[in-house]
Amino acid sequence: MKLTALLAALVMAGSASAAAPLAGTNAPGFHRVMLGDFEVTAISDGTVDLPFDKLLHQSADVTKKALARNYQSVPTEASVNAFLVNTGGKLILVDTGAGGLFGPTLGKLLANIKASGYQPEQIDEIYLTHLHPDHVGGLATNSQLVFPNAIVRADQRDTDFWLSQANLDKAPADSKGFFQGAIASLSPYAAAQHLKPFKGDTELAPGVHSTSSYGHTPGHTIYTFESKGKKLVLVGDLIHVAAVQLEHPEVTIGFDSDAKSAAGARAKVFQAVAREGALVGAAHLSFPGLGHLRVDGKGYDWLPVTYSQLR
Repeated sequence: MKLTALLAALVMAGSASAAAPLAGTNAPGFHRVMLGDFEVTAISDGTVDLPFDKLLHQSADVTKKALARNYQSVPTEASVNAFLVNTGGKLILVDTGAGGLFGPTLGKLLANIKASGYQPEQIDEIYLTHLHPDHVGGLATNSQLVFPNAIVRADQRDTDFWLSQANLDKAPADSKGFFQGAIASLSPYAAAQHLKPFKGDTELAPGVHSTSSYGHTPGHTIYTFESKGKKLVLVGDLIHVAAVQLEHPEVTIGFDSDAKSAAGARAKVFQAVAREGALVGAAHLSFPGLGHLRVDGKGYDWLPVTYSQLR
């Protein structure tokens, strides 16, 4: 009996010291801040590995060294962020993630919107910074509207360019997917008369303005939200790689339609938001992609938002 008891005790001791299995997941991807009377919720669509050493218009070795200084490597895990703003009068979603267009690590937007306490039917308007697949793919599933009550707004330069069958037909083979993704995502809204493009700088709602920042795409647009003297500027794809483009804002990326104009737009907007102290929301900086820019020599520092329980 004593031997049996001893063996049992040893087994129990061994079990008690066994490691717990890895959990393997993070909490739902949303982060909420207040902007005056506006509630801003950053929504994660997930992350995607990108070969920035090949995509950025600078030496691959220089890119790798800059990433290494920030404890990153190539390929680099990049966030895909969208932003949900409740103005009290409208519930507005800026960009919609990739949906099913970019593989299994993305497409989490809808689940994270629901986890944040909202439903897709509640969204009144959707503003698109541009029509690349990782910004429009979440709009539709199997030609069905994911946001059935939403009006979709985007600069007409982008809708004219990316929704053109003629442009799709003459596009290089490796670029056709950009057009196909935009057409598949936006066509159901156009058919339902829910697609309403605008032209250039426009007041879209009280306290909400669009500003042209052409270059990354023909109609790339930033959106500014203002409430009680507080300002949020959602800059879309004016920046992709913080480790490189903060110190060297002049560095462009292969996704740019017009690299020179994209660099010029970034310089203009970054100077303004740093000077004003505006809150910035970026589509591809590490989630939640919210922070402030501070001038540092010829470049900028990124000061991410601090965690708050919104008390």
